[in-house]
Amino acid sequence: MAQDINKSSSIPRYIAVEGPIGVGKTSLAKRLAKSFNYEILLEKSEDNPFLERFYRDPRQMALATQLFFLFQRAQQIQDLRQDDMFEPVRVADFLMEKDRLFARQNLDTDEFKLYQNVYEHLTIDAPQPDLVIYLQAPVEVLIERIQKRGIQSEQLIEKRYLENLSNAYTEFFHYYDDSTLLVVNSAEIDLVNNDEDYDQLLDYILTTRKGSRNYFNPRPTLL
Repeated sequence: MAQDINKSSSIPRYIAVEGPIGVGKTSLAKRLAKSFNYEILLEKSEDNPFLERFYRDPRQMALATQLFFLFQRAQQIQDLRQDDMFEPVRVADFLMEKDRLFARQNLDTDEFKLYQNVYEHLTIDAPQPDLVIYLQAPVEVLIERIQKRGIQSEQLIEKRYLENLSNAYTEFFHYYDDSTLLVVNSAEIDLVNNDEDYDQLLDYILTTRKGSRNYFNPRPTLL
């Protein structure tokens, strides 16, 4: 597989993996970075001091949590721009646009106006990925994966919150056309531990046409 990757002329130079909490975007981003020998850019949710309190009391902690993420992601994008001179070769586990998606879900009307004001006064010139991989899975699968990975703060996430978030992602990517998009049905496959499942996806990535919208619905393979 590595030999095929090295020979391919259609390798995206900047890949972003997105999807709701628990879908496996960070794990896939890490594996793709290793396959392509790319640097990796990860959102650092564990650094947000408000996040656990947000899961306990979303109404009270939403604004502080969202603004912390906004400043954090803006700084990451700025660092990426400076380091790579506008030519990133990376895999990331987030899109900058996802920040507004979460803000709309979590903030009330007045808070969202304040968030928008802050956002517009920041200098955020995020480079567009060559390829965005959107991982989908039913809420029941997300809950199962969240429980399995055992991050303590995430065990507080309510099913309704995941449902609303998943619906917001579905709507967002229904209209998304800023980059080549690959929608992956990840409900019944294991892209982290099953090499055959992962290789299917990798082969599909290398044949994805630039500027197109693509759908990957693989049959699960046996370990």
